[in-house]
Amino acid sequence: MKNKNKKEQRMLGTILYVLGVMLIISGSISLPTSLARTIVYSMLALGVVFVAAGLYLNHSYQTKLGTLKALQYFLLTVGAVIMVFPFYWMIASAFKTSAEMNFFPPTMFPKNWLNFDNFYIAFETAPFGRYFMNSVITCLSSVTLTTFTTILGAFAFSRLNFPGREVLFSLLLSMMMVPFEMLVITNYTTIVKLGINDTLYALVLPFTSSIFYTYILRNFFQSIPDGLYWSARVDGCNNWRYLWKVMVPIARPSLVTIVLLNAMASWNSFMWPLLVIKQDYNRTLPFGLYTFTTEVGANNELLMAASSVVVMPMIILFLFARKQIVGGVARGGIKG
Repeated sequence: MKNKNKKEQRMLGTILYVLGVMLIISGSISLPTSLARTIVYSMLALGVVFVAAGLYLNHSYQTKLGTLKALQYFLLTVGAVIMVFPFYWMIASAFKTSAEMNFFPPTMFPKNWLNFDNFYIAFETAPFGRYFMNSVITCLSSVTLTTFTTILGAFAFSRLNFPGREVLFSLLLSMMMVPFEMLVITNYTTIVKLGINDTLYALVLPFTSSIFYTYILRNFFQSIPDGLYWSARVDGCNNWRYLWKVMVPIARPSLVTIVLLNAMASWNSFMWPLLVIKQDYNRTLPFGLYTFTTEVGANNELLMAASSVVVMPMIILFLFARKQIVGGVARGGIKG
């Protein structure tokens, strides 16, 4: 009789638990779009009570483990929604009309997902073709030069022995604590003195090296056995040939990560072009978005349409290369 009561208690607990989870999921889904917020909050509160009662009546190991996993997935889902929502809002706003953008409370979905008028007007208002070419030229130049200097610096600090090597590298690492904003005045003064202000050269020159990328690649180079280096030297291979024939091919995963991170940083750069570029002809894509802002406000629907075009290449690049980015940073941060 006692075992029967326990079985009925566990069954009731399981029913309450499942019902509570369903109420919480339904309330969470309905919360962003529902106007009857009081009813949704009541569903969530009732769901929490049912889950708590279910756990009290059926506190088996499987139920606790399932609750922990459900909580883990719930928190991951909330975090994913928080991070993805700005991109969704940008894309959805790109298809809204000016009247829809002024609705309060704002609407989550545009009335017409096939409304491409904002994109047409945006491309007619600003020369985005030229902005795109400027961004590509700047990005490729910056990535090429930075990758080259990073390879040389990482090799020097990992394989070449010279007095004060570790002290010099420590000083360079300490420079990572200095924010870029503190160096803006110095960099701007240098650019003006060189006479390359308001040119694409000004967008590339200050970003031809990076101690962060050098640090990642140096750690990877140090994980390569010293015996390989000395074996190559015995066979008559000099440092230059050993670097490009042996170390660079081995370090390809870290180099891919460095190239991708540098490309995204260069493509999305806004503050520095805003300072050094004056002519509309030399603007890059992020700075080109400034076209849609005026003294009295911004044309938000056009700004969102242009922003979607600007960020889409980097989103696609990140989606296809996220494993290489995470893996390369992890390998570069571990000294083997």
